[in-house]
Amino acid sequence: MTGSGVPPQLRHRLRALRPAAFGADATGERMERIRRSPNFADGTFQNPVGTRHRPSGSTLEFAKVYFEKESRARRAPTGGVPVHPTTVADLARPAATGLRITWMGHSSVLAETDGHRILFDPVWGARCSPFSFAGPKRLHPVPLSLAALGPVDAVVISHDHYDHLDLPSIRALAASDTLFVVPLGVGAHLEHWGVPASRVRELDWNESTEVGDLRLTATPARHFCGRGLRNQQHTLWASWVVTGPEHRLFHSGDTGYFEGFRDIGAEHGPFDVTMIQLGAYSEYWPDIHMTPQEALRAHLDLQSGAPHGVLLPIHWGTFNLAPHPWAEPAEWTKDAAEAAGQAVAFPHPGEPFEPAARLPVEPWWRAISRPIARPWRAAEVPAEPRSGDLDLAGER
Repeated sequence: MTGSGVPPQLRHRLRALRPAAFGADATGERMERIRRSPNFADGTFQNPVGTRHRPSGSTLEFAKVYFEKESRARRAPTGGVPVHPTTVADLARPAATGLRITWMGHSSVLAETDGHRILFDPVWGARCSPFSFAGPKRLHPVPLSLAALGPVDAVVISHDHYDHLDLPSIRALAASDTLFVVPLGVGAHLEHWGVPASRVRELDWNESTEVGDLRLTATPARHFCGRGLRNQQHTLWASWVVTGPEHRLFHSGDTGYFEGFRDIGAEHGPFDVTMIQLGAYSEYWPDIHMTPQEALRAHLDLQSGAPHGVLLPIHWGTFNLAPHPWAEPAEWTKDAAEAAGQAVAFPHPGEPFEPAARLPVEPWWRAISRPIARPWRAAEVPAEPRSGDLDLAGER
C-alpha cells in the first residue's frame, strides 16, 4: 500500500506512533523552497560530487568486523576519558585574544569570537539515537551542563543525523532566546520540537545570515541526511564559515573530502581555526567521512595550500561509530600534522584554548588507549619511483 493509499485516519495514527526524535518532514512553503534549490534534483538533495549515500561492501562483512570481540575492545578507551575539570570557571573569564574555542566532545564546539558565542552541533544526550535504551552511548560525560554553559547568540547545526542534531539538547536550548542557524529543511525538525519559527534561519549552500557582527555562511559538504525509517534526502547538510571583524572560523560538519574546500578557502579564508571531522571513517563509507590525512588536506586547501591557523580535530573520542581504534584519529592526525608543519590543538573535552595563544598539544589519549596497530607513518605507501628519480642506493 502506498502512502497516498493510506486512509487519513490511519495515517494520523501512524504519525502519532512515530518517535518525536524522528523529527518532521518538510511541507508547504519549506518544501517548495527545497524544490527550488539548485542543489536539489530528482527528488533529493545532491552532493557537490558523486557520492554513495549508503555504506559500500557487504553488510554482513561489516557487521562481523564491527561486532568482533577484539575489535570492540580496541574501539573504546581502557579507562575514563579525562574531561577538563574547570570549564565553567575558565569560560567565565573573557578571551584575551578575542577568539576562544572549547571542544565539548564529538562535533560539539563553543566558539567565542569577536564578542559573540556560537555553539556548533550541541549533543548533550547520553546516546546519539532516537531511543534512550539503544544506540551508541557517550564514552565520557559532558564537561558542563547546558545551563552552566550560559547564553549563546546562535546554535549552528551541520545536518540532521543523531550525533549532530540531538533532541534533548534542542529542547533545552529552545527555552532560551538563542537563534538557530541550520541547513535548508532542518527547520522542520526544530519547529516540531518547540523552537519558534521566528528563531530559525534556514540556509542553502552559499547563503549567509547576520548574527550581530558575525556573518554565518552555509558552505558545501559531501555527506547525506536522514533521521526516520525513510531517508528521503529532503534536508540539506552543510559546512559552516563564521566571519567576524577580526576572526574567521570553519566548521566542517560531516563530509568526505572533495576539491570544493579550495573554493571555500579562496572565497572565505584564510581561517584562524578549522574544526574538521576526522573520526568515524571507514573503507565502507569513504565518500562521506574523512580520514586524518584527508582532513589535513582539507585544512590546507582551506588555507590556500599552506600551513596556517590551527586545526581542531572533531568527530572522534566521544561515541563509538566506526571500526577503527578509539585513539587512531588523534594519533594519526598528530603524525600527519607534524609532517606537514601544521599546528593542531588536542584539548581534553571541555578545555578552552585560544588559537593565538598556547595550544593544548599533550597526547592525553595515550594513557587510556590500547596500542595502535597501524601507526600513520608506517601506513603510508611510498610513491612509485619515476623515471630519473634516484633509487634507495643512489643510482639512476
